[in-house]
Amino acid sequence: MKHVYFMRHGLSLMNQQGIFSSTTDTPLTPEGIAQCHAAGKELRGTGVDCIVASPFRRAQHSAEIVAEELGIDPTTILLNEHFAERSFGPLEGTTYSATADLDGTEGVEHSTELIKRVSQGLEYLRSLDADTILVVSHGAVGRALRHLLHPGIPYKGSAKFHNAEVVELL
Repeated sequence: MKHVYFMRHGLSLMNQQGIFSSTTDTPLTPEGIAQCHAAGKELRGTGVDCIVASPFRRAQHSAEIVAEELGIDPTTILLNEHFAERSFGPLEGTTYSATADLDGTEGVEHSTELIKRVSQGLEYLRSLDADTILVVSHGAVGRALRHLLHPGIPYKGSAKFHNAEVVELL
């Protein structure tokens, strides 16, 4: 593994509605689909030879669209539980709040647990025989992955990823 790119999934219906969603199977919106096509075009020429995605449908669909744009067989996309969205527990399906104290809410996956899980996902990425990997996942996972690869960038308070935003992490 020489290079790692991260992409948050395209705009989903629950994102558009401003609702916390982790395990809920929320589809991409037409705008989200268009975002993923644009991201795929942006990734042309980067040498992506492996795509790893969260098992949630919005991330899988985003990865499939990008794969299509890159000429990669979508059946080769690797799904990995370590890159699943942070569990919002009792907040699932409620109105999103950027100021919610997620670590202080019982039943929500604590950020330290999320970082530990994503660290295991990073070890998985390192085990792959690939030069350039694209991880298609969720915002909290991207922040955790960025923090692990660049410890000087904190998880908490760091810049959030926009839908279908592509960032080279390594």
